[in-house]
Amino acid sequence: MSFQRMYQAKVCTAEEAVQFVEADEAIILPIAPGEPPALLEALPSNDRLLGNTLYRMLPSYPVLNIKPEKLKQVSTFLSASDRNAFSEGTIELLPNHFSDIPSLLKLSPSQKVIMAAVSPMDENGYFSLGTSVSYIGSLLEEAKTIILEVNKNMPRTLGEQNRIHISQVTKLIEHDFDLPSLPEPVLTDKDAQIGQTIAELIQNGDTVQIGFGSMPNAVMEYLKGHRDLGIHSELLPDKVVDLYEAGVITNYNKRIYKGKTTATFALGSRKLYDFMHNNKDILMLPCHVSNDLQNIAQLDHLVSVNSTVEIDFWGQCNSETIAGKYYSSTGGQGDFTKGVRLTENGRGILCLYSTAKNDTISKIVPMLSQGAIVTTSKNDVDIVVTEYGKAELKGKTVQERTEALIKIAHPKFRDELTFEAINRGFIPQKSFYRV
Repeated sequence: MSFQRMYQAKVCTAEEAVQFVEADEAIILPIAPGEPPALLEALPSNDRLLGNTLYRMLPSYPVLNIKPEKLKQVSTFLSASDRNAFSEGTIELLPNHFSDIPSLLKLSPSQKVIMAAVSPMDENGYFSLGTSVSYIGSLLEEAKTIILEVNKNMPRTLGEQNRIHISQVTKLIEHDFDLPSLPEPVLTDKDAQIGQTIAELIQNGDTVQIGFGSMPNAVMEYLKGHRDLGIHSELLPDKVVDLYEAGVITNYNKRIYKGKTTATFALGSRKLYDFMHNNKDILMLPCHVSNDLQNIAQLDHLVSVNSTVEIDFWGQCNSETIAGKYYSSTGGQGDFTKGVRLTENGRGILCLYSTAKNDTISKIVPMLSQGAIVTTSKNDVDIVVTEYGKAELKGKTVQERTEALIKIAHPKFRDELTFEAINRGFIPQKSFYRV
């Protein structure tokens, strides 16, 4: 049977497709633009759902209104779309390092159902996962059921484990929809100051990993004067396009995937998605490959840039909770802050605003707040950046760390932090100074 005949034999409606999900099975969706909205909306119409689990990360569409005994909903990274649902107990959170998600999902004895938005089929019978290989690519071989939502707006991308053959597909629907996008970020003065400081730490020929959030991405605004940069990241953001067009990104010096920009998912605008389409310079990798410590270790002169919420005098970083409530999750920060230490001439950068709530709360603190999560340990912290400069903590004593962090705190809190540092024994009385 020809590929086109196989295709036509598997086309159906969303309501028909979701009937192939059976009780007790685990349903797994890709990240953000890879989510299939029509299939997701139709899923509750399956009356046989019972004891099922739905796994999502950075969802683009609302949490489903469905009884948990029918469908337990699990997030692997809290974001704006599911943060409140977690606080209300509607969904659960699976702790993880991003690189570990495939192996964690494989621990479940449940049969796996993959539902994903994909590019149209090519002449060889293959669909592309496009913007989101992530953990999906690693699970394709063991999936019992694969249901696709074919969308002409999904870019066809190259890489590893990001193709699905028509022979693997159980059912598919056709639904052309605009891919979810992020608006162009409006950079604050603080973002600009942080971005400039980080850009000064990046040298020509370095490979860069950019984490999620406005602060890490602000650095890309200040890299247009650099040359021969490489990209090896989990996230592929919009600003990559600008740097390519400016001749900044060549990936010339990468020991692995030389000449290629590598990532596991993309989230940006239509400009980014069009840029990715059939682009041989971009390789989309499964997250257990992109975030693998052994692969990261081979990237000499890697600069890892991620954001955090607060840091204490020990150097412990909380990137997940605010006021004792879960706000986000570990993501790939643990992978890259650990991995960059294995590289030659690597630098790990964590950035944060010095304050919150209109400068009424210092985010540099003597001790992490009660209920805070230690996302990055004191032993894995290298360079910390705020709008007031950088603090190099790697190889520094506790006293040296404390003094360096106070210098990049907001000026209104420096005397208070110094007093607390002396009172708590982080620095001796004789080291008291005004900064």
